[in-house]
Amino acid sequence: MIRFECDYAEGAHPLIMQALVETNMEQTPGYSTDEYCGKAREYIKKACGSEDISVEFMVGGTQANATVISACLRPHQGVLCPISAHINTHETGAIEACGHKVLTLASDDGKVKVEQLEAAWNEHVNDANREHVVQPGMVFISQPTEIGTLYSLKELTEISEFCRKSGLIFYIDGARLGYALGAPENDASLKDITKLTDVFYIGGTKVGALFGEAVVIPNKEIQKDFRYHMKQHGGLMAKGRLLGIQFKTLFEDSLYYDISKQAVAYALRIKEAFAKCNVQMLVDSPTNQQFPILHKSQMEKLAEKYSFTFWERIDENYSCVRFCISWAAKEEQIQALEKDILDICK
Repeated sequence: MIRFECDYAEGAHPLIMQALVETNMEQTPGYSTDEYCGKAREYIKKACGSEDISVEFMVGGTQANATVISACLRPHQGVLCPISAHINTHETGAIEACGHKVLTLASDDGKVKVEQLEAAWNEHVNDANREHVVQPGMVFISQPTEIGTLYSLKELTEISEFCRKSGLIFYIDGARLGYALGAPENDASLKDITKLTDVFYIGGTKVGALFGEAVVIPNKEIQKDFRYHMKQHGGLMAKGRLLGIQFKTLFEDSLYYDISKQAVAYALRIKEAFAKCNVQMLVDSPTNQQFPILHKSQMEKLAEKYSFTFWERIDENYSCVRFCISWAAKEEQIQALEKDILDICK
């Protein structure tokens, strides 16, 4: 069975495993105050084009989201996001458990438009009874989105300008950020994201690391007490050097970008194979996630050799599924899938 249901089925890139083994018996200070975390921060700051940011390392995406949102918001505030956002669909109410309401906006492409945000904000501030309802305090998006689509630099700039005008925090979940940066049509760099946001994270768990996310904080007010929030949320890892070593390895050369770009190239080949068979896609994704709409007979045939994710039912005969191409995918696996996609369409 070849697994394409997610991009974290494998362990870690061999260079990361090698670095962890080679440094295993070294003694270092705890809680990410070691030299490896220091070097990783140095590399990430250079990639982001700023020395004024702070970089903190956490284990996973849900932990990072809950900690960041709790650190940024007052008790009466909530988070504006697309209805498909990870914090709304796949985090078991973690944000609500921290006392903050998730305020969802309709979306058919995984994105929110600045016009929606403006409407939601204006509705609140113009409500004579606004103190009786949750106040929007943050805009949360993912880059790429949950369904693999991308925000353009223009869209990100518009959202950023709206947030700054309205006094809202702009936060980007970057669990798959590498795959966004590696997409041919992407025009928003890491430096752009750093300039436009108050806080974001660079995902490692889904992009080559054994585990770990790097939370990047351009906003100095959020920087100030962030490590207190990390500790309170169980996110200040004692053996923090395990995170630093991984991000040092990912960013000391171009490993993070190279493995992301390769995965996207493979995914676009899969997309092309489905296109040759006239298989429709749920969305036009330029990243490592592809969402073909398959007849149940086609699904059954592919499921004999491949593991993929059921996404949603279209009608009694067709369903959308997700093929998620990992940073660790191999050429022979992609070739086999391309061939079998063509075979099911004969």
